[in-house]
Amino acid sequence: MNLSEVTERISRKLEAKGAQPDRQKIESRLSRLVEEFGVNLDEAERTVTADLAREHNVTGVGGSSTEIRPIHEIVPGEWVTIEGKIVALTPPVSPSIAQTGIIADSSGAMRFVTWARANAPTMEYGHWYRLESAVVDEYKGAPNLKIHSGTTIAQMEKDAPLLPSITPIAELKPGVGSVRAKFIQEWEASHDRMLQTGLLGDETGTIKFVIWKEEGEGKEKLDLDAVYNIFYATVDEYNGRLSLALNTAMYITDEGDIEVGRTETEIRGALVHVAPGSGLIKRCPVEGCNRTLSRQNYCPVHEIQPEFRYDLRIKAVLDDGIRARNVLMQREVVEALTGITLDEAVSIAETNPLGMDEIFYRIRNTVLGRYYTCSGNEFGGRLLVNSCTPIVFQPEELASLLNRAGGEPA
Repeated sequence: MNLSEVTERISRKLEAKGAQPDRQKIESRLSRLVEEFGVNLDEAERTVTADLAREHNVTGVGGSSTEIRPIHEIVPGEWVTIEGKIVALTPPVSPSIAQTGIIADSSGAMRFVTWARANAPTMEYGHWYRLESAVVDEYKGAPNLKIHSGTTIAQMEKDAPLLPSITPIAELKPGVGSVRAKFIQEWEASHDRMLQTGLLGDETGTIKFVIWKEEGEGKEKLDLDAVYNIFYATVDEYNGRLSLALNTAMYITDEGDIEVGRTETEIRGALVHVAPGSGLIKRCPVEGCNRTLSRQNYCPVHEIQPEFRYDLRIKAVLDDGIRARNVLMQREVVEALTGITLDEAVSIAETNPLGMDEIFYRIRNTVLGRYYTCSGNEFGGRLLVNSCTPIVFQPEELASLLNRAGGEPA
């Protein structure tokens, strides 16, 4: 952390309260405390924040106050005192970290990290604690509570139930969130550590989720088409898109149903490339795996699988003239687009000298170079196609283009 970052953080906190601080003045004060008086940067930030808050006559921007703050009001850069319940614990990712998890109160929840050098007492899942002089910084775009050597931790004799407020998917932000959603699509795991991944949806939209494998019993998988109340999931952001990690969450099935509001991406263009791995493929039959097998029926996780199952897919590139996008079409879309069913493809492959390659060539010859409108959800830089229709020739469009170009039809 440098002076410029701290200056920016202090400025944002004051501006959020309606003040108009002088950034140059803030950095000058920080520099003097750190370089001339040897004050550590955290203490300098707290001092300058408190001084400027008094000058601008604003409150609630940090300082050494022991006033208990609701979690949903906390912003990065503050020193806070909170009371909350430990609703999730996660394995530390580094030896320098003693404990990580999620702490919640009736207003909201946030991630926390306890540094090993803090020598702080270990907090237990399901217990309430009072934390004094904890620092709030920003991690992956969301407030994150840091417990350091100056933080006081006291377990509370409290057993108040927490009722997390449900957030519509369209209103989620990076951090921690609770949703009521329906499991609408299951995707093939792209990493060995993934237990399950797919798409959740509610009335406002859809979001990708992932459950990572854990040592021991770990998490249970979700059932397709079921509705769940999911509490305290981790909301991450990558390339401007949000996703839910359910390893920190508690999820309970709901008897109702949800009419999912689709937020699909639609693209129109020419299918300019059909990639290897398209056509008739084999999948691992082990429950929960579904990975694509090699020609020798080898699964990267479960090794040789003679009892494989067949599937159809197209991995391709759709070019709209401005941007080329990777698209992935699953069995139902492939069958509708090519007119070849899975049973027909298997029969052809088993009786043709080229085997599965024959299906690849037939599908490629059917779709390559043609124009389509594809709709679906983007995931990992690829459009997972839910529907795909050929673009029908419109004579009036050709006439309009010819008129603009000043030409005549042949």
